[in-house]
Amino acid sequence: MKAYIVGVGMTKFEKPETRDWQYWDMVREAGTAALADAGVRYDQVEHVPVGYCFQASTAGQRAVYELGLTGVPVYNVNNNCATGSTALMLARQFVEGGGSDCVLAVGFEKMARGSLGGGSGGGDFATSPVARHYGIMAAGHGFVNAPPTAQIFGNAAREHMERYGTTPAQLAAVGAKNHRHSAHNPYAQFQDPYTVDEVLASRTVHDPLTKLQCSPTSDGAAAAVVVSERFAERHGLGERAVEIAAQAMTTDTDASFASGSCIDAVGAPMTKAAAEQVYAASGLGPDDLDVIELHDCFSINELLTYEALGLCGEGESGKLVASGATTYGGRWVVNPSGGLISKGHPLGATGIAQAAELTWQLRGEAGARQVPGARTALAHNIGLGGAAVVTLLRRGA
Repeated sequence: MKAYIVGVGMTKFEKPETRDWQYWDMVREAGTAALADAGVRYDQVEHVPVGYCFQASTAGQRAVYELGLTGVPVYNVNNNCATGSTALMLARQFVEGGGSDCVLAVGFEKMARGSLGGGSGGGDFATSPVARHYGIMAAGHGFVNAPPTAQIFGNAAREHMERYGTTPAQLAAVGAKNHRHSAHNPYAQFQDPYTVDEVLASRTVHDPLTKLQCSPTSDGAAAAVVVSERFAERHGLGERAVEIAAQAMTTDTDASFASGSCIDAVGAPMTKAAAEQVYAASGLGPDDLDVIELHDCFSINELLTYEALGLCGEGESGKLVASGATTYGGRWVVNPSGGLISKGHPLGATGIAQAAELTWQLRGEAGARQVPGARTALAHNIGLGGAAVVTLLRRGA
């Protein structure tokens, strides 16, 4: 049975402590918007997977109780930065399995100010769920006094530069592009454009990554209503429906660790495997895509993801972004929302916010950031530890 997104909603992503709100306030705002967008009542919802990383168990129930007290099953989901897309995947599976007609996927995060630590599990790195990944980095590059996620991705950037001649300006071009895109997104945490030179001149977080190439900590929530084809037909939702044409999740294999490379440890092999599964299941490929939202937690990860998704060959991603192929007027528009770098990155909400942006794009409702004629879209969401989720969306019939 096919699954369709028929309603989406999100809050503005904001710097932590900007607004005096609780996580359930965020979910009430995003969830109410998604239900209204779909024209669906909360008492029609049969399951609610809720994604978050930094709250206690059953926080999902506390959050969605703001939408109604119907006794609906609520599932608490945590998959590091891939949490939101994991919740969306569960929603799709409920519907495609044939047992449910209407499911609400929700993601939220209320974060602390400052750089993200080594993983949502907390504690020291010896017992962290990502200790093995950081061990790869430490063996090859050492471990210094800098944010650990910036270190591992920064070292992946150094490896890419050494192997392929990728330049600091090409890395900075990712940040400049995504900040430029977010200027047209009212939901984005940052809406100021920057030049490549300004991105390069911003504070170094971990060489070669500067502040304007790194995603910030953020507060925010997003929600999506996923329904069956029969539900969409019964309720006259076909005109606004976006089909989840294919979706895949992969986790780490030996390829993440065997090489000793930070490029592999941060998930490039997972992304490649998930993309290949999605292309095979949908019968579509990179050349069929119009718009892409991908996990640019750091500028280097956007470049790595270009290669893993098959937008270019290995080592060619720096030249690809510099050519303008991944912005308006190019072959694809990548991260029209501003991506994680500029839209923001509240971990549990990110994957569903990507789906919201692409739903608006495929409906032609993205305003000044609309990609002309967009019919097919791809979302990529990844979390260290690890999980990669790739989702292919197309405008429903």
